[in-house]
Amino acid sequence: MNIVKEAKGKFSRDDRYHLKKVYRKFGQSIHDYRLIEDGDRILVGLSGGKDSLALLQLLQERNRIHGGKYTVVAVHISINDIPYQISNKYLQSFCDDLGIEFFIHEVSLESSRMKDKSVCFTCSWTRRKTLFEIARINNCNKLALGHHRDDAIETLLMNMSFQGSISTMPPKLEMFGGNLTIIRPLILIAEHELVKYAELMSFKKLKNNCPFENDSRRRSIKEIVKELEKLHSHAQSNIYKSMNNIQPQYLPELSG
Repeated sequence: MNIVKEAKGKFSRDDRYHLKKVYRKFGQSIHDYRLIEDGDRILVGLSGGKDSLALLQLLQERNRIHGGKYTVVAVHISINDIPYQISNKYLQSFCDDLGIEFFIHEVSLESSRMKDKSVCFTCSWTRRKTLFEIARINNCNKLALGHHRDDAIETLLMNMSFQGSISTMPPKLEMFGGNLTIIRPLILIAEHELVKYAELMSFKKLKNNCPFENDSRRRSIKEIVKELEKLHSHAQSNIYKSMNNIQPQYLPELSG
């Protein structure tokens, strides 16, 4: 799909503006954080949700515009222990339309090794470990994840509240001695912007039957952020900006 061409011929003026804003923020994150280099082989974890679909589409569109200077590969990780309703046929068709290699990998939760952890944590850990291994097998030096600005803000507040640390999801993180780099090209895009993008692109809504989804701490933090936005409409953007505006002279410092 040619996003630029579609925006000119199909959508209203406001919709075209929204698509261009999303694409601009996507490009800005790649440029500002130096996420992609020529010759990269990028693995995308395709869950089937709006974020991963948008990430895959935007990556391939940018690659087309810049002359195919990197390669994108997509994988869907199916967790046998947790039921999801995902249309593998839809994901395959989506990747075929973009000209992207796609494959499915089935795995089971390693719950026996992590009995003291929540199911959500164990599921996330299992997926991440599997993605690392798939990236290695397929000679991918980059792993692109679909985390957006809201995810980074919620993670910051979760870590402050439950771990007593100021940390979040970085746009770029080198791992395994630099052999693999995690990148998050959607990091400057708000979730509501991705929701509208998905609607404009007519992404098929895939039903998620995860029985543990509503028990997540992240969902509770998301509600707190919504309350903050009621107090100030720019609360989210300000929280994100604050991570690059740390003023240590106004923070407590332990003596000795």
